[in-house]
Amino acid sequence: MSEAGSKIVSTAAIKMALTSSRPEEAELKKLFLESNIHAVAVDYGGEFVGAAGKIVERAVVAAKRERVIKDTHPDEGAVAGAAREALAQIMPKALGLNVGGKIGIARYKDHVSVAIFMGIGLLHLDEVAIGLGHRAVP
Repeated sequence: MSEAGSKIVSTAAIKMALTSSRPEEAELKKLFLESNIHAVAVDYGGEFVGAAGKIVERAVVAAKRERVIKDTHPDEGAVAGAAREALAQIMPKALGLNVGGKIGIARYKDHVSVAIFMGIGLLHLDEVAIGLGHRAVP
C-alpha cells in the first residue's frame, strides 16, 4: 500500500464504525486483514457523560481481545487516547443527551485509529456525529 498509514487506519476505523451488522463487521475485518490491517468494532450506548468512560474502556478491551493491539501499556494508552480524542470532537453535540452507536478501531503497522459513530437522541430530533482519533504505537 502506498498511502500513508494514518489515512489507511482512519479509513478502516470509520468503515468499521459504520457497519450495520456483525456479519458485515466480520466480512470487513477479513477484507482488511488481507492488507495487514487489524480491525474491530464494538457497540455502546447510554447517557453521554456516563457512557464516555465506558466507551474508552470498551475500545481498549475490544482492541486487546481481537488482537488489534498488544497487551501493553503503550498500546492500551494509544487506543484510550485516540478514543478520548474522538469523544472530544463529539462532546459539544452530545453533552447531557442519550447516545448510542459503534466504535471502530483499526491498526496498520505503527498507526492506530479509533472512530466513534454516535447517534445523539433529543426527543425525536436525532443527530449523528463521527469523531476520529489517531495515535502512533511502537
